[in-house]
Amino acid sequence: MKRISILGSTGSIGKNSLDVVSRQKERYCIAYLTANRNLERLLEQAKRFHPKAVVIIDTNRVAEFKPQFQQIGVELLSGFEGLLEISARDDVDIVINALVGAVGLRPTLNAIKPGCRIALANKETLVLGGELVMARCKEQGAELVPIDSEHSALLQCLLGERTEDIEQLILTASGGPFRKKAVEEFREVTLGEALNHPNWNMGPKITIDSATLMNKGLEVIEAFWLFGLELSKINVVIHPQSIVHSLVEFVDGSVKAQLGLPDMRVPIQYALTYPKRLSATFPRLDLAEWQKLTFEAPDLEKFRCLKLAFAALEQGGVAPAILNASNEEAVNLFLSERIRFDQIPELVESALNSCETNSYHDIDDLLQYDQMARSHVIDKCKSSF
Repeated sequence: MKRISILGSTGSIGKNSLDVVSRQKERYCIAYLTANRNLERLLEQAKRFHPKAVVIIDTNRVAEFKPQFQQIGVELLSGFEGLLEISARDDVDIVINALVGAVGLRPTLNAIKPGCRIALANKETLVLGGELVMARCKEQGAELVPIDSEHSALLQCLLGERTEDIEQLILTASGGPFRKKAVEEFREVTLGEALNHPNWNMGPKITIDSATLMNKGLEVIEAFWLFGLELSKINVVIHPQSIVHSLVEFVDGSVKAQLGLPDMRVPIQYALTYPKRLSATFPRLDLAEWQKLTFEAPDLEKFRCLKLAFAALEQGGVAPAILNASNEEAVNLFLSERIRFDQIPELVESALNSCETNSYHDIDDLLQYDQMARSHVIDKCKSSF
C-alpha cells in the first residue's frame, strides 16, 4: 500500500488525483492533503479519504474549520509553515505536487528524500529552480516523475531509448481560444473569453497561461530540466485537437507520439505507477471518430509569451525565474481586470529587460530575484497602465 500526499488537493489536478486513488484503493492510501481556500471541499475529502493530517494554507478560516477536523480525528496544520512541515514528513511514498505557482518550489525541495517519488504537476518548480531540484534529486536518490500531459507523453515515448538517439522533443499545444484571432484583436479580449479553453478544464491561472501560450513556454523550460537536452532540441507545435500529447523525433527520422483523450487522470495514474501501467476504465480514444488531426507552427510574434520563454531559457541564470514571477503577477492583474490581455507579455518583457539576470547560489538568492520581478510588474502597472 503506497502512501500518498497531495499538495493542492482541491484544485483540478488534486481532484483528479483523488479520483485515480479512489479507483485503486488496494494499492494507494492518502496520508496528507493540503488546500488554500476551498476548505469545504478539503473537509469533504478528509471525510472520504481519512488522511493523517491536512494543511490549510490560508489561515483566515482555520478557527472556523478546526473543530470539524478534530471531530473526524484529522490533525490540522496551517499556513505556509504547515505546508513545509507536511511536505518534509518521511511517512509517505509519493508526493503529488499540484500547487499552482512559485509557492510550489520549497515544498518540492522539502519532499525530495531517499525512496520518495515526486509526482510533479507544479511546473514552476522546475522553471524557478530546475538546477537546484534536479541536483537534489540526484543527491538523494529520489524520483521525479512529471504529471503534465506533455511531459508524461515524452517520458512514455523515451522509455527504453538512448539520449544520443534523440533528434528533438516536440511539445504540442492546443493554441488556446485565440489561435485564429488576429493579434490586433488581443487588446479587446475579455476575461471570460480568455478563461474559455477549448479542450481542457483547468484552474484560472493555467487557463490564462494557455491562452497566451506562456504555459507552453514554461513547459519548454520544464522539459529542458527533466530530460537533459539542449534548448535547440526542444520545439513546440500547435495541435488544436489535443489528442497527440507530445512527440519525439529520433536521429533516423522515426517519430514516436503518445495519443489519448484530454483526460488528466491518465498521466496522473502513470506518474504513480511508472514505469509500469495499471488497467483503468477511463474513456478510450477512438481514432475513427477523429477524421483529422492537424498541426501548425506557433506564431511567436503573435504569442509573445512563448517567444519570451525561449529567450529566458537561452539566457539562463535567473531569467526563467523572472519570467515566471512577472507572468504570475501579470496574470493576477488580468484576472482582477486591472490590465488588458495584450499587456501580459508587455509586463513580462519589461521585467526581463529591467531586472538583472545573473546567476544564483541558493534558493534564498533565487527567491529574491522572484520578488524583484513581482515588484517591478506591480510598480509598472501603477505607473503606466
